[in-house]
Amino acid sequence: MRIRSITSFYDPQHENVSGDLSRLSKYSQILFQMINTSVLPVQSTRLAAAPFPFYFCGKDKDQTLREVVQLEKTVEELGWSYLSLGPALPEHPDSYGLIPAMLAETHNVFFSGIIADSKVIYPRAVNLCAEVIHRNTSLTLDGFTNLRFAALANVPPWTPFLPAAYHQSNQPPAISLAVECADVVLEAFKQSATIEEARIKLLAALEDTAVKISIVMNEALQGSGIVFKGFDFSPAPFPEDWCSLGGAIEQLGLDHIGGSGSLAAVAVIADTLDKGKWRHAGFNGMMLPVLEDSVLAKRAAEGRLTVKDLLLYSAVCGTGLDTVPLAGETTIGEIASVLMDVAALSVRLGKPLTARLMPISGKKAGDKTSFNFGFFANSHVMPLDGQSLSSLLSDDASISLTPRHPLL
Repeated sequence: MRIRSITSFYDPQHENVSGDLSRLSKYSQILFQMINTSVLPVQSTRLAAAPFPFYFCGKDKDQTLREVVQLEKTVEELGWSYLSLGPALPEHPDSYGLIPAMLAETHNVFFSGIIADSKVIYPRAVNLCAEVIHRNTSLTLDGFTNLRFAALANVPPWTPFLPAAYHQSNQPPAISLAVECADVVLEAFKQSATIEEARIKLLAALEDTAVKISIVMNEALQGSGIVFKGFDFSPAPFPEDWCSLGGAIEQLGLDHIGGSGSLAAVAVIADTLDKGKWRHAGFNGMMLPVLEDSVLAKRAAEGRLTVKDLLLYSAVCGTGLDTVPLAGETTIGEIASVLMDVAALSVRLGKPLTARLMPISGKKAGDKTSFNFGFFANSHVMPLDGQSLSSLLSDDASISLTPRHPLL
């Protein structure tokens, strides 16, 4: 287990934004040292802002690009590894179209786009996000730019994992923690004779870690004016078998994830995480990023794990579709149809979901991927089985859905 990110949050519109950034940088570095020395290794520190349309929309495009590039430089100088400038917003439809240009001009800046909130799907925003993904595909030959963009459905602020991370405007600076802990899930199920024993071991390990880090957080942030929002213990994997959430799922008794019984295994782990007694921020659900997990990448390459499987598992856990390699010829309409499903599932079930889809130029379904990235396990391009929507579902009018909560 390690801390994937200490993520700081700020509002660029705040009257004392320079002071906020200096203070956040100082405490981010203090926390890095304290946690890394006394509790767990820390991989990175990251910064997330309030949604960029609030402070960039209405400006000249060239001016916006200059400011984004300068902000990336400032953030790096202050010690953060990555920056998220938050989501494009349905009420600012022009904001979606700015994203590919901003991604092209930067290296470590992430963006997102809202496609749904807690009660409404925004079909126009769905199509705009599909266009962003399609345009991003051509920015690099390997489709890698889409690693820095995700469509968001019903995702609250202060989620510490990028690209979903963003701050809420007019709120004080904050910090939350993203934890990489798929290895703990795997070990708990490897070392247990029963599901109940494994669940007890897993919760004990995560809750003990949360207590130790909370002590450090409270001590370090006391009197700082920075709010600690909590932990996201979504068990993020690392692309080796010892830290594979796919491997942990199979450890419950599956021959392979993707076959019947997988949904039950995913639900068991997700339900266990729901019972965790720590301050929650973000998803705190299952994280199944295909290219970041060695077992998921292998099962996708074998054709045993599909996009529809991943969407099905999102019904009982989080966080949606993540780092899914797709054919370069995938159309805007096909991408939009999948985003509509993610949005509908999110609103109807009252849960946050994201979609980070990665079409690769020149690749077709079944072709091998060839990413040269230490945090990816290469796989094969996955068939999407998307379709272009027409008639009523393609209309720009918002779609209201009533979340269906479980009966008490």
